Amino acid sequence: QLQLVESGGGLVQAGGSLRLSCAASGSIFSINVMGWYRQAPGKQRELVAVISSGGSTNYADSVKGRFTISRDNAKNAVYLEMNSLKPEDTAVYYCHIVMGPPRFLNYWGQGTQVTVSS
Repeated sequence: QLQLVESGGGLVQAGGSLRLSCAASGSIFSINVMGWYRQAPGKQRELVAVISSGGSTNYADSVKGRFTISRDNAKNAVYLEMNSLKPEDTAVYYCHIVMGPPRFLNYWGQGTQVTVSS
C-alpha cells in the first residue's frame, strides 16, 4: 500500500507564490510518472503538470511559464512551484503517482486547497 502526503496549500493574494509538496511512503517499487491535478468547484479534475521518471515535463497551457514541477527520486517526492498565481488557480490540488512496470498502479493524494484572492 502506498500513501501520499501533500502539503503547502493555503491562501495567497493574486501575484503571489506557493509551493506544493507530495511525499510517497509505504510499498514503493517503481515510481514512474508523478504529477499534479486540480479541481475547482463545479468543474472536472484537470491536469496541471506531470513529470516522467526521466525528468520530462508537460504542463497545462494555463500554467505554462508560471508553474514548475520537479521531483526528488531519493525522497519519492514531487513538488509544484506556483508563481504569479491568479484567482482562477483556486482549486483543490491533488498529487498523482503512477507506479510500474510491470503492473501500472495509480495513486492519489488527499488534496490540498489553494485559494488565490483578487
